[in-house]
Amino acid sequence: MKKTIRIFALLLILGLIAGSFTACKDDSGKIKIGISLPTQREERWTIDYRGFIQAAEALDVEVIIQIADNDAALQLRQVENMITMGVQALIIAPHDAGAARQLIQIAHAENIPVIVYDRPVSGGNADLYICVNQFEIGRAMGQYIWDNVPSGNLVFLKGDAQDNTVYPLAEGAKYVLQPRLDSGEYNIVMEQFVVGWEPARAMRLVEQALTVNRNNIQGVIAPNDGTAGGIIQALAAEGLAGIVPVTGQDAEIGAIQRILAGTQGMTILYDNFAMAEAALQAAVRIINGEDSGATSEDEDGTPMLDFQPVKITKDNWQLLIERGLITEDDLK
Repeated sequence: MKKTIRIFALLLILGLIAGSFTACKDDSGKIKIGISLPTQREERWTIDYRGFIQAAEALDVEVIIQIADNDAALQLRQVENMITMGVQALIIAPHDAGAARQLIQIAHAENIPVIVYDRPVSGGNADLYICVNQFEIGRAMGQYIWDNVPSGNLVFLKGDAQDNTVYPLAEGAKYVLQPRLDSGEYNIVMEQFVVGWEPARAMRLVEQALTVNRNNIQGVIAPNDGTAGGIIQALAAEGLAGIVPVTGQDAEIGAIQRILAGTQGMTILYDNFAMAEAALQAAVRIINGEDSGATSEDEDGTPMLDFQPVKITKDNWQLLIERGLITEDDLK
């Protein structure tokens, strides 16, 4: 896995210079699908990248993948560029959910179907939304805190406010925590968004909370593994790492290492490869005039295909090895 990540780091550098990576460049008449990802700075998005490449090879379709580098304006230009290049469908994981509505409108004006991937776009009228159930992720985080923190002060950090996944996730966590919030057993002393999901920002926020509350913090809800890493750095500086439970999601290697070390309590695993494959399969079906394969609808009525999350703790972390996502050597 480490070697693979280094390879994809190189691909990212090349991709930022060239603006895209194309799995096939010939004129074989293959279906051509454009894919816009928000970043490669987080391990989970490098896995999605790999998933799309593998699925494209298996389905024998051409994909053009472009990385927005957490820049909504760049994502707009890249989507317009892919439309110019003749893609027949777009798969978009938006950096900014509000700005993504324009991306969908631009594509639909050219009769190009759009599949929104992982991050919802309210009112965007996408042809399909493929996601992990964020409310259930939040419930899993909230349940972990409930089970391991009987009472006390909590820090509740959320992801970037422009990412619509943060809202159902927060709702899911509070759904579990609410009885103790109402009774006063829990007190949320800080509730903040983390701009760009940046670990350094999460670290600074928790440093502030620790200072203001004189280290009297009993639990931290971290919205993902990257922010959890920054949070745990702040806790470690005060001798609290491994004492204050911290959540996470994405099942990154660093998170598993921290879970085994006892400084992070849990993370969330979802099958990025299966999601990427499902997105490409759906795009092909829509291009061919077939049913998208949606199994439900989101709140806006957008056809939806959702995947269920799996909570990973010290008791079942080896599931990642069983699924071939990591090796024991990765954790050394």
